[in-house]
Amino acid sequence: MKRWLLIIFAAMALSGCGYNDFQRLDEQTKSSWSEVLNQYQRRADLVPNLVATVKGEASFEQDTLTKVVEARAKATSIQVTPETLNNPDAFAKFQQAQGALSGALSRLMAVSERYPDLKANQSFRDLRVQLEGTENRITVARNRYIQAVQEYNVLARSFPTNLTGMAFGYSAKPTFAVQNEAQISAPPQVDFNKTK
Repeated sequence: MKRWLLIIFAAMALSGCGYNDFQRLDEQTKSSWSEVLNQYQRRADLVPNLVATVKGEASFEQDTLTKVVEARAKATSIQVTPETLNNPDAFAKFQQAQGALSGALSRLMAVSERYPDLKANQSFRDLRVQLEGTENRITVARNRYIQAVQEYNVLARSFPTNLTGMAFGYSAKPTFAVQNEAQISAPPQVDFNKTK
């Protein structure tokens, strides 16, 4: 009888201390992270077709294509595991590789504007629309992940649930950060005296 009372008391204590909330929010962050990975994979799958279509433009800058291919290779070579969410260094490396691929694709799209034949190519236009849609999906998935991590981190840092987190090894999770935060937080320089 005492044993059952002890088990019931322990279950009530754990449910009141946030243990179940840690379980729910941890699963929510993992689920949100999986969606981010799905969208990154979708983008990575589009890159070979995009590069093949652009290669058809004989005069297109090879350096730009090479950077896209290299960035994709690096982004897809990083092994992402559930532990990545709890390892700030691994998370930062993954984020940096995905940021490099985003930058390379942006340069590719900007350079492609100088090639009218390429802009007129229906396959290129279709791939470009798919890529833009995928970038939007990545943004939505990242925002959902950021919100899930925020909820989890508030629980991990709030009293008394932080005690439960420490007891069971639930520490705060890293979230997405802006790579060039110092640059974008500085006010833009505007000089109306310059002539064109």
